[in-house]
Order: sequence, then C-alpha cells, then structure tokens
Amino acid sequence: MDADAVFQLRIEPQGWVCEVPARVPLWRAARRAGIRLPSSCLNGTCRTCLCRLKQGQVTYTVEWPGVSADERAEGWVLPCVARALCDVVLEVPAAVQEAPLSIDPTA
Repeated sequence: MDADAVFQLRIEPQGWVCEVPARVPLWRAARRAGIRLPSSCLNGTCRTCLCRLKQGQVTYTVEWPGVSADERAEGWVLPCVARALCDVVLEVPAAVQEAPLSIDPTA
C-alpha cells in the first residue's frame, strides 16, 4: 500500500464525505473533517466506536483489535484503529457533524 495514498470516507446514513490518508485511522480523519464518531478509548479495546463497514477494506493499527473474526466477517470495524486500504463507507447513525479541526490531516 502507498503510505501517501488518500481515500474517500463516506459516513452513512448522513452521506457525509471526507478524505482519509492511508496512514491515518478512520476515526481521526473523520474528526479532523468535523465528523464526530462515537469513541472512548481510541485504542481498539472499548468497542464504543464499533460500526458497520458497508464498502471498502481496512487494516488495523493494532495486532488484536477488539473485534472477533465472526464480527469482522459480518462487516464490523473499529474506526479508531482502522486504516483505509481503498475508499470506505461506514454506517454510523450516531455520528454528528461539528466544526472541522484545523490540523494537518496527514499527521
């Protein structure tokens, strides 16, 4: 995977879209774009951010994220520790839109 690649993240059912650099977790990219996804620990253990991956593929920043093999097969992901491998669509009904953070999105 090209570490400099930038993909599209779409949040459903709201239809919000933002860019997500390949090396940035989905949660962080969404937050920087002004989209707040549910969260608590941000390290893949609490499962507060658990949501459905409707389209695309992800890889994890931690070896054992708090998602079982069966849940992964059903499309569940933890966006706090998931990185996009291509354009991604997440189903996150509890997401809310806020002002974007003025931070370098590639960091």
